[in-house]
Amino acid sequence: MYVKVRVIAGAKKEFIEEVSAGHFKLSVREPAERNLANRRVVELVAAHYKLPPKQVRIISGHTSPSKILSIPD
Repeated sequence: MYVKVRVIAGAKKEFIEEVSAGHFKLSVREPAERNLANRRVVELVAAHYKLPPKQVRIISGHTSPSKILSIPD
């Protein structure tokens, strides 16, 4: 299953908001450098779906605020 995510990196507060089914708005404290924000995005989405982080992958948008993630059905 694919999940669309809009990320705000380097924010003061972390939050995850499900805008609609399979579409999230995320805010992470980590900066958007050295893949730190991407790792935290994967951790938050995995925790939301109660999955290990290794099962969540970024399909597209590695350097963009809009990302598409793949999670198992």
